[in-house]
Order: sequence, then C-alpha cells, then structure tokens
Amino acid sequence: MFPFSLFLASKYLKPKRSFISVVTVFSVLGVLLGVSILVIVLSVMTGFDNMWRTKILSFKPHLTVVSRYGTIENDDQLCEQIAAIDGVTGVAASIESRVMVQYEGRLSAPVLLGITPERAASVSQIPKHMLMGEFNLADDGVVLGSDMASQLGVVAGDEIFVHSPMSVMAQDEVHLPEALPVAGIFDLGMRDFDGGFVLTSIGVARDLVGLDSGAYSIYVMTEDPFQFAKFAARVGDAIGPQYIVRTWQEVDKLLFDALAHEKTMMFILLAFITVVAIFCVTVTLIVIVVQKTSEIGLLKALGIPTWKILLAFLIHGWVQCLVGTLAGIGIGLLILTNLPNIVRTLARCNVSVFPKEIYGLSEIPWETSARDLIQICVMVMVVCTLSCIIPVLRAAFLEPVEAFRQE
Repeated sequence: MFPFSLFLASKYLKPKRSFISVVTVFSVLGVLLGVSILVIVLSVMTGFDNMWRTKILSFKPHLTVVSRYGTIENDDQLCEQIAAIDGVTGVAASIESRVMVQYEGRLSAPVLLGITPERAASVSQIPKHMLMGEFNLADDGVVLGSDMASQLGVVAGDEIFVHSPMSVMAQDEVHLPEALPVAGIFDLGMRDFDGGFVLTSIGVARDLVGLDSGAYSIYVMTEDPFQFAKFAARVGDAIGPQYIVRTWQEVDKLLFDALAHEKTMMFILLAFITVVAIFCVTVTLIVIVVQKTSEIGLLKALGIPTWKILLAFLIHGWVQCLVGTLAGIGIGLLILTNLPNIVRTLARCNVSVFPKEIYGLSEIPWETSARDLIQICVMVMVVCTLSCIIPVLRAAFLEPVEAFRQE
C-alpha cells in the first residue's frame, strides 16, 4: 500500500479527465530542454579540453629540459643520463626557431623543429599520422603539416627553400636559403600543428641558427603524462640545478586555464535556462494548490498531518524535475551520439558549424563525464526543491476554515 503522501501526489499528477496534465507536460518539457542543453554544451567543452590535451601530447613532449645559461652543449651526454631514469620512455635533443619557407613564390613562416633523427620517433606521435610520404629526417629531409603543404602547394618529393633567421639578425652578412627535400606530410587534425611546424634533423637546424654543436632543449617522454610532477622531480634531481624542467601543463597553462574557465562560465550561464524551466514546475504547483484548496482544507479537517500534505506537493515537483532531468540527459546523449551526422547534414545546406580554420580542430569533440551528469542532476533537484517551497508552504499552512470559505 502506497504511503499517503505518494498516493496524493500520484492523484494530482493524473487528472480525472485526462491521462496526464497538459501543464505538467510543458513543465517536464521545459526541464528536459534545459538539461539537454547543459549536457550537450558541457560534453563538448569537456571534449575540447581532452582533445587539446591529446593533440598537444601527440606533438609536444611531456617534459622539456632547458639550460639556465643558454645553449645545452653536452646534449648527447644529457640525453643518455635522462634516458636512464626510471619511467622515461623517450628523450631527444631539439632546436626550435622561426624560419621562412619558400616554394614557387609562396611563403610561410613556421617554427622549424630540429630533432635527433634516430630519437625522433620516441618523442613524437607524428610518425603514426603521416598523410603522404614517410617520416624520414635523414639526408636533410623535412616533414610538413598538411595545412602548410596545402598552403604552399607542396607534395612529398618536392624541394623547399628554408631561410635562416640569421638573415634578419646579421645585417652585414648574407645567408643563402637551404634547399631541403620534403620527405613526408603529416596530419594531426589540429591547425596550429598542421600549419605551423616544419620538422627536420638537428644538424640542419644547427646550420640554420648558426650553432656548431649543442641544442636549445631536451624533449622527454614519460610512462604517464598526467604524473608530470613526479617525473619532473625525478629528472630535476638527476640532472642538477643548472637545468630547468618544464612540464607540458606549464608550457600550455594559459590554454588549459582558459578552457577550464570557459567551461565553468558556460555551465553558470546555461544553468539559468534550466532554472527558468524549473520555475515552470513552481507555476504548476501553484495552479494545483489553487485548484485543490477545498481538498486541502478537507484533508486537514480530517486530521491529516501538515507534513504529509507538504511532502505530497514536494513529491509532485520532484517527479516532474526527475522525469525532465532523466529525459534531458537521454536526449542530450542522443544528440551527441549523432553529432557527426547532424554536422554533415548542415554542411549539405551550406551551414559550416565547425570550420577548422577557426577552431583549429578537424571535428567537434565531445566526451560526457559522470561528474558532469551528477552535477547537473544535483543542481536541478536542489533548485527544484527551492522553487517548490512557496506553493508547498501555502498548501501546508492553509487553515481548513479559510479553505472552505474560499471555496
């Protein structure tokens, strides 16, 4: 047998003349839309964060070692020392410098990344994302991103001219450009990397920046990139205080902080939509309290405790919010699952939803976390409870005599 409060709430949810109240349906739909929007937006923001991490970690090292005093001269010895540390899976000396790339009258100004050829595969995922040609830095070969190759009109096997930055810094000297063959073209699906970097051997990079030996930094890969603090401490203790160890989170801290703050702000702003929808539940309860004034008075005259009547209306509001929340989560996940199809359909209608040149990624990323869903459910139920207080209190403290008089 149902408790009285639950029985009364079920009676009010199901009117006499219809299966369910139209007002209740619209209240549930309002909560459904608000929750589904929250689920979609938070999932996309979480996907952005995770995809940026994945893309960055596929290109950049987990740790970067630089000297406090300029160039690292004993780079080979330092690489061997770091490679012997427990948990280190890859290490390579590197040189980064902005250069000018020319091909048949077309120009680009990418970052040249010179790296030890035999160690390159251990510190980069680019060899797994080759679109054309091969990842081969031997014989002065270079590897370009797909966006830069498209911009310059380059394919694997072509020869590009790379102008040294010393041509600008040394006004009294003439530095001829280096003619370098394009060994391959990679595609990481991220504009900043596909259009902003050229990879070559560290020997070529030294010639372009005017170094006889040494490197600017040491790239280090570890077993777990998310335990960067532990591995950074290990590397720092092993190589001494004359070197600085930077983690991938420190290097791209601004980007990840911006994503985290943007996600928080989107949650706060979109939560107001859900709050407005929840107040539809309040309106529904007010209407029911007004309609059932005489019944409430009769129940109280018969000795029904006030708290049971109060609980009945709270259950009425909770059921609407709970149904709307669960349905909203389901609709949101359904839309996210079919997001690629939706984007393709809009593209056929000449609506560009997610252009790579703006967002820097080749597809809309999304990932739903249990934490986000729990936060949404808790927020909806708390706001629902607070929004039900006014009509519930009115029903609970209604005097039987006053109820019959209003009737």
